Amino acid sequence: MDRAAARLRGAGIEGARRDARMLLAAALGVEAAQVMAYPERLASAGQEAALERALARRVRREPVSRILGRREFWGLEFLITPDTLDPRPDSETLVAAVLERLAGRDGPLWILDLGTGSGCLLLALLSELRAAEGLGIDADPGALTVARENAARLGLAGRARFAAGDWAQGLTGAWQAIVSNPPYIIHGEIDELSPEVAKYDPRLALDAGPDGLGSYRKIVPRAADLLAPEGVLILEIGAGQGDAVERLLRQSGLDAIERLRDLSGTERCLVARPA
Repeated sequence: MDRAAARLRGAGIEGARRDARMLLAAALGVEAAQVMAYPERLASAGQEAALERALARRVRREPVSRILGRREFWGLEFLITPDTLDPRPDSETLVAAVLERLAGRDGPLWILDLGTGSGCLLLALLSELRAAEGLGIDADPGALTVARENAARLGLAGRARFAAGDWAQGLTGAWQAIVSNPPYIIHGEIDELSPEVAKYDPRLALDAGPDGLGSYRKIVPRAADLLAPEGVLILEIGAGQGDAVERLLRQSGLDAIERLRDLSGTERCLVARPA
């Protein structure tokens, strides 16, 4: 593992030793903890070749999660593919916010996830809210296939539906919670992001037009119409977008707006309710 870590470190990879351990564990077919517990374990020729292929991909700045095809989010394992955004730990702020605001609600809960991707937000919520059902919308058929597979793997397919759509266009109903982690990167700034994001996350999940607000302009007015009277809308936002998105929310008749920060102290979500 030391040689693998040194190779990644030489390529400028932060957390090189952690990444090397995860890739070695995958090549050996064991848990990462076993790599440290049994350092004397010898790899077969096939395992050495698998590790070499994985290291070459990481040197090209492909994220470990994409090399492995899976990502842990909210304590659950999600499959990811090139069609889906790689879920970030910061987005767990949104899940926690929904759970806090729906705590103690009686009766069935209906949750709408706009731009569902891998389904991580909706499925994390359904794993905690046993009386809830949900619908995930995405424009990418490949992402919907992944989301359905994740729902089946997590035993949540009976309460989660997924459908193709243009955000909330054409939807009806009164939803207790509407959530979204939409694209919010300014078009001209995508290539300035880290290679792990710019080269490997789908552009459809990143590009929000010339000012980074294109997705919110589509989501907010429809979401305002779809919220139940006691419902809550929670949106993930990019750095510095709080004021602009809050204006869109107020223009659509939403109120009681809160700003939530993630563990790093960055404004991560806006929470809004019907006025």
